[in-house]
Amino acid sequence: MKKFLLTFAVAAVLSSAACAQQKTDMESSKTLVAYFSATGTTAAVAQTIARVSGGELYAIEPERAYTPADLNWNDRNSRSSIEMNDRNARPALKAVKENMAEYDIVFIGYPIWWDEAPRVINTFIENHDLSGKKVIPFATSGGSGVGNSVSVLKKTYPDLDWKEGRLLNGTSKSAIQKWVGSLKTSNE
Repeated sequence: MKKFLLTFAVAAVLSSAACAQQKTDMESSKTLVAYFSATGTTAAVAQTIARVSGGELYAIEPERAYTPADLNWNDRNSRSSIEMNDRNARPALKAVKENMAEYDIVFIGYPIWWDEAPRVINTFIENHDLSGKKVIPFATSGGSGVGNSVSVLKKTYPDLDWKEGRLLNGTSKSAIQKWVGSLKTSNE
């Protein structure tokens, strides 16, 4: 019985030390959760990531907001269709995030459009210095996976320190917390 109690006590101390180290690692990195959301779905996920990571929430907003007609993917002449068919389209931003040098980790969230990140995400990346930061993409989608959108971003911006992307449709807060914790403590 004494051996069991001693083993249990040692395990509890080691577990506590590991949790304290993870907390220290998480607190020592300043995190930005930047996201573009056309309908509010990605915004809700970004808010959860900001809460569990202790990160600052930042909405990536186009200078001209998207209307429902702009988002009609069935209309080849809709604004979103035209932008997504032009790899060089860069919708203007409403504002540029100041003090990017303060952040070590930048989550970038977006809805998946035409199996890619909306072009406003390219505008954000090209208008902010993300060098030397962990860049972690996350997405929401009605039917696409995250894989192609992340591959295109990595190919377009190969010098950034991209981490594994994740599709977060309907993901629980605890699952997001576990994912965020694993990314923030990894030394990839």
